[in-house]
Amino acid sequence: MYKLMHKYASQYVVQRGGIFYYIRRIPHDVRQHYASSRISFSLRTKSHQSALRTAKSVTQRLEDYWLGLRLQKMDIPAIHLVRTEDVKHTSPMIMDAVEMYLSIKGNDDKTFIRTAKRNGEYVAKVLGNRPITSYSSSEAAKFRDWCFEQGMNINTVKRVFASVRSIINLTMREHGIEGSNAFSGTFMPDRGDASTRQPIPIDKLRVIQEACQTTDDEPRWLVALMSDTGMRLSEAAGLAREDIVLDADIPHVIIRPRPWRRLKTKGSERTLPLVGASLWAAKRSLEAPHTSPYLFPRYCNDKGCKANSASAALNKWLKHTIGDGYVIHSFRHSMRDRLRSVNCPSEMIDQIGGWSKRSVGEGYGKGYGLPSLQSRLNDAAKT
Repeated sequence: MYKLMHKYASQYVVQRGGIFYYIRRIPHDVRQHYASSRISFSLRTKSHQSALRTAKSVTQRLEDYWLGLRLQKMDIPAIHLVRTEDVKHTSPMIMDAVEMYLSIKGNDDKTFIRTAKRNGEYVAKVLGNRPITSYSSSEAAKFRDWCFEQGMNINTVKRVFASVRSIINLTMREHGIEGSNAFSGTFMPDRGDASTRQPIPIDKLRVIQEACQTTDDEPRWLVALMSDTGMRLSEAAGLAREDIVLDADIPHVIIRPRPWRRLKTKGSERTLPLVGASLWAAKRSLEAPHTSPYLFPRYCNDKGCKANSASAALNKWLKHTIGDGYVIHSFRHSMRDRLRSVNCPSEMIDQIGGWSKRSVGEGYGKGYGLPSLQSRLNDAAKT
């Protein structure tokens, strides 16, 4: 039987540029479940034997999956003896729901797309690629336990569940599907493994800022720019040179959506005065001898903002500079504490950090002007 399947699978293996691919036409009777008439993907190997072994496994899984689709169309034997009222689910499969979700959202951010697809694949791997209404609350609990077994902490598991819930909820609303979402209300135990980001103490902040001015290069300009503005890493790394305005009465930075970098929320779009180390960093960045329109071309280009790469490199540098326990995102925690220490109003703190508004009333008016923001940020920079 193994030799027969091995020979059967080999007809779908094709070599291109030294790499083997699995290419196969989808049978007509199950083609309506696919967006294409054939399957084609890399087997990620240059070894013919390895490609055949992988193709055998893929072929077997496809045959099993297609058999399941065919059985769904058949009249169920002895159906009159079944007591359950709902014997079949016609809602989209979880992976189809992921594609619908991404299409509706229209978010072309690579991280957003990758996260949604990965979380959908997690569900399909553990519980099967099934109709979204077919999952039960007990299966959602099983999925939660699997996430913990993979080494995820409680915060990561909560983010995975939030993503899966959003995918299913939006798909159900768009298709007018009645029923409940099995991934809503799943109990999350207090495991005590949630990681908390610590604010950077003032003495360590000064060490960082001095090290930035001593090294005086592009990565350190990025760190210094964040240190006295509280910007998110992606916001700072994705700035264009024209977003820095130094020839105004109050030097400032304009944080706005860009084709290569989206903002996290609507409230993230804002203008911030440049003070202290951030003003120094902005000046040094504009003085850099390059013709790129991006402020930090090492981490940003027309293909996107490489915030993850920047995060890994800068977190490593922070650890070397001030020790364990702090990451780039800690600057935002520090900024909030520094603004509190100078009695900055909570509404102004939210405006500076681009945090979501807490009440409807905060959405009225234009918010605080640059002079007021500059005064508070100057006070915070001196603390």
